[in-house]
Amino acid sequence: MTSTVAGIVFLASLIVVIAGLHVPLGDYMYRVYSSDKHLRAERVVYRLIGANPGAEQTWGGYARAVLAFSAVSVTFLFVFQLVQGKLPLHLDEPGTEMTPALAWNTAVSFVTNTNWQAYSGESTQGHLVQMAGLAVQNFVSAAVGMAVAMAFVRGLARRSTGELGNFWVDLVRGTLRVLLPISVIGAIVLVAAGVIQNFGPHDEVVNTLAGAQQTVPGGPVASQEVIKELGTNGGGFFNVNSAHPFENPNTFTNWFEIFLILLIPFALPRTFGRMVGSRKQGLAITAVMAVIAVASVSLTMLFQLQAHGTVPTAVGGAMEGVEQRFGVANSAVFAAATTLTSTGAVDSFHDSYTSLGGMMTMFNMQLGEVAPGGVGSGLYGMLVLAIITVFVAGLMVGRTPEYLGKKITPREIKLAATYFLITPLIVLTGTAVTMAMPGQRAGMLNTGPHGLSEVLYAFTSAANNNGSAFAGITVNTEWYNTALGLAMLFGRFLPVILVLALAGSLARQAKTPESVGTLPTHRPQFVGMVSGVTLILVALTFLPMLALGPLAEGIH
Repeated sequence: MTSTVAGIVFLASLIVVIAGLHVPLGDYMYRVYSSDKHLRAERVVYRLIGANPGAEQTWGGYARAVLAFSAVSVTFLFVFQLVQGKLPLHLDEPGTEMTPALAWNTAVSFVTNTNWQAYSGESTQGHLVQMAGLAVQNFVSAAVGMAVAMAFVRGLARRSTGELGNFWVDLVRGTLRVLLPISVIGAIVLVAAGVIQNFGPHDEVVNTLAGAQQTVPGGPVASQEVIKELGTNGGGFFNVNSAHPFENPNTFTNWFEIFLILLIPFALPRTFGRMVGSRKQGLAITAVMAVIAVASVSLTMLFQLQAHGTVPTAVGGAMEGVEQRFGVANSAVFAAATTLTSTGAVDSFHDSYTSLGGMMTMFNMQLGEVAPGGVGSGLYGMLVLAIITVFVAGLMVGRTPEYLGKKITPREIKLAATYFLITPLIVLTGTAVTMAMPGQRAGMLNTGPHGLSEVLYAFTSAANNNGSAFAGITVNTEWYNTALGLAMLFGRFLPVILVLALAGSLARQAKTPESVGTLPTHRPQFVGMVSGVTLILVALTFLPMLALGPLAEGIH
């Protein structure tokens, strides 16, 4: 079987399984977030944190709860990393100490669901920090994204109210009822397939085939690997992430990890459809995500298999930076999946991709990671784009735009437009400032267009809370730890605040009856319009920078 055919079979099987689970998982999450009953374990958690599960919150109260929880999480993880040398299960090896700047950057990274790593996991973080610090944030940062998405959907579904639900209830339910059960099952599957799970120290193996001594690291990998993918987090236990055989040993685990990445983001539109009382609306959003995702994966595979650009066109040239056990086509699927979502995990090195293949990984993030996007963030990002689309359509026919019975007034469109502009502003400003600093340009491994691509990729990844990187760039510096940390913070929480404000504004409205001028938002025409608006907005924003980076490199 050729690499191309194998890649097509690999992708087709993923599509079939994800499509098969779209309905049952989406319906299950609808019941989770709509139920009035609380599990006994949940009630215990509410008592411990002092939350009243029966009290609902306005958008302001919901936003304050999100920010307060995230601030406490950043503080805890920051301190945890600095004192890990005095705690059990620490590596206790030279060079494992975290500097304050790196600890802050890492704490922000994991709390914002970015999982950007400017360090080597197996040589810097002890087992206790990996489990009780990083893995815990993998769960709760994903649950925060799902909670905000549910609050936004309630804003669309509810009428004449200022209440969007209770953040603490949404957070606990997302963690205990959705993420944790799937993770337990997924971890067992990964262990059975060869991913390691132990508390072993780093063992020294002598008399290798070359007669040298080799260090073999151990650790609780499978339990972190599953939530890393399921929660669209992406932080690897090892420096080389899912390219490491202990994290991703074979073709099956590679397929299973991509499956975990896409599972919840593609099921959430079904949850949305159930909550707003129209399964067709959920199906339309799913269709937009699928159209963009299939196009992106196809182009990424095409550019990698043709091997044009910086990678030599000689036989086997496209294997640069790619693991032999996965191959070019399957690695391209992984790269597209991880950048179309906010995952950031890698099983090959994007810095070694062809110029156009590397451009696709950047472009996927610049789309706003909405196809299907991160857990929760992909859904609310796509719904904001749907609102922008009906506004544009309303201008065309000369009437007030409506979406799901809610009028899109100047207030709503200002919030939606600001949401869309924040991330490009962070990316382009950060890239421009960095490129203007000679000392920071020295951190690029390459010069010319590819060097620009390394910096552009870093800020695109941070601001979109992805976490992957063009690995050639050196980012463990005071500047990058600070600048990228701020990009992650602003890129995560400013959009969250705007989404919740938009949800509050929509929830206060009464239902607007449909008329002959109402744009149907469940038909193929609307699917095409939202897809087009998404692509055009990104093209207008990022095309000049892409022309100076990967496009210039590709035609050089």
